Amino acid sequence: MLRQAASAHLSGLTKEAEQLLRESNSAAVRQWLDSIWGKSSPYVQVRSVHDAPGNLSTSGRVESRMPTSQGKRLLLKRDGFHCRFCGLPLIRQEVRSHLHRCYPDALPWGRTNLSQHAAFQALWVQYDHILPHARGGSNDLQNMVIACAACNFGRMNYTLEEVGIADPRLHSPFESDWNGLEDVLPETRQIIL
Repeated sequence: MLRQAASAHLSGLTKEAEQLLRESNSAAVRQWLDSIWGKSSPYVQVRSVHDAPGNLSTSGRVESRMPTSQGKRLLLKRDGFHCRFCGLPLIRQEVRSHLHRCYPDALPWGRTNLSQHAAFQALWVQYDHILPHARGGSNDLQNMVIACAACNFGRMNYTLEEVGIADPRLHSPFESDWNGLEDVLPETRQIIL
């Protein structure tokens, strides 16, 4: 639906784009997303790993938690627009923000989870540290992958071993023709891969 909404938007069919954006803000998507991420998820089962690094104090962590703009571009180029953990297609916040400005009622984006468009929240690209930042992980691209919100926030600050997840860097990125709806942005803001 989001791809269809973007196509309608680009064709000037704003009413159709708006309707598709409304329909994609699905209660089923929200329910699925809410079941996966955060401390109350029944799917995140943490196990004790005796040699896992502990949480560092804020002063002991890498100063900047997020990669630079150039680092984000390189991650998107390397990983494509798919979650490296589950393969879900992803959309940058710049694309979401642009469509939100065009269709504010059909694509809500408030401060709380419930006030955010469910599909855009689920497909929101995250820049995830394999060794979590809070556990001493760096912003080196070798320590980072792109991930969907569910995989990123579902894992929280646990190591891959603590939650029993295979290292996504051990397999090739998912390949498809999905481009993160980048074509809705003016060319000067698109990520050209």
